[in-house]
Amino acid sequence: MTRAKRSKTTEAPPPPQTRVLVLHGPNLNLLGTREPDVHGRTTLADIHSAMDARGRAAGVVIESFQSNHEGQLIDRIQAAAVEAVDYIIINPAGYSHTSVALRDALAAVAIPYVEVHLPNIHAREPFRHHSYFSDRAIGVICGLGAYGYMAALEFALTQLRKT
Repeated sequence: MTRAKRSKTTEAPPPPQTRVLVLHGPNLNLLGTREPDVHGRTTLADIHSAMDARGRAAGVVIESFQSNHEGQLIDRIQAAAVEAVDYIIINPAGYSHTSVALRDALAAVAIPYVEVHLPNIHAREPFRHHSYFSDRAIGVICGLGAYGYMAALEFALTQLRKT
């Protein structure tokens, strides 16, 4: 009995998958129950599920990360550069109006990002009208509720197809 010889061919590793990191700032873990008249009834899990499904359909890995702690968000942004994340979608929430450190982390990694806010921040209290992130963002989406995340993802997917 003879055995067929297998040729030793080296297969190229699969191409790295495109990755989008979705960052959610403080109190967004309470979506669905926190001020539903302002932020809606959609939960963070609902948002991630919809984004993940859309990402899979496009062959893109979607990772979601929420923290109420500024330092953890900064650490996650810095890790994104090492992990070769291609795009960031960020809802800095209350840090929009206060965190130069989070802004500096995004500038340091130079990963393109879209800033998202569920309510229209310009229709809220005056201190919410300014964001430390908007001038460096590729785009800003506010006032579209949970759909704003999907709009940001669709935009990111369009941008990533161009590269």
